[in-house]
Amino acid sequence: MKRVNISNNVIRRMPRYLRKLDDLTYHGIDRISSGELGRQLGLTPSQIRQDFSCFGEFGQQGYGYNVQKLRDEIATILGMKNEFSVILIGVGNLGRALVNNFGFENHGFHLKAAFDVEPSVVGTDVGGVHVFHSSEMLDYLSRNKVDIAVLSVPRRLANNIANNIVDYGIRAIWNFTNIELDIKRDDVLIEDIHFLDSLLYLSYHLAAQAENEEN
Repeated sequence: MKRVNISNNVIRRMPRYLRKLDDLTYHGIDRISSGELGRQLGLTPSQIRQDFSCFGEFGQQGYGYNVQKLRDEIATILGMKNEFSVILIGVGNLGRALVNNFGFENHGFHLKAAFDVEPSVVGTDVGGVHVFHSSEMLDYLSRNKVDIAVLSVPRRLANNIANNIVDYGIRAIWNFTNIELDIKRDDVLIEDIHFLDSLLYLSYHLAAQAENEEN
């Protein structure tokens, strides 16, 4: 598979394709054209073909795409078959929601352990994942290979924890702390999740609609 000079915009669209293909599979559709796929996603057929061509040739002219085969190809592109290992740091309301509802294992990620300081949760299992005390975390990382950390702790703790764990082999952080992490290492990937951004996006458009209605 080729992965040369692929833009972030293309990479960001791949999970959208995956979700749509899962939906098509759920509805029993086994073949789709780039035109129909584009119509359902609000993209042009040429955009879809161009995106896929960054990684190889997946369709057949006059036939379109085999939905399951294309889904498997995209899953491979997105690393879902690498079985990356994950830990969760912070088992509050959001952390629990992620464990119970996200379905890490269903998407190719192995959630191996969780860490917290709350006595009522330490030593328990949440969604089948054992919760260790946070004081055990660095020792755990020294003994176990972990690729990704899901960070769901109070913002005042976020940078200190993040800078500690990257010294123990963490290669990527899924950051739910609502701050931008200050990690000066080029070899660590950080994905900041800001729920408020999505809500404010909606708010902006509602405000714009209201202004247009007044004029």
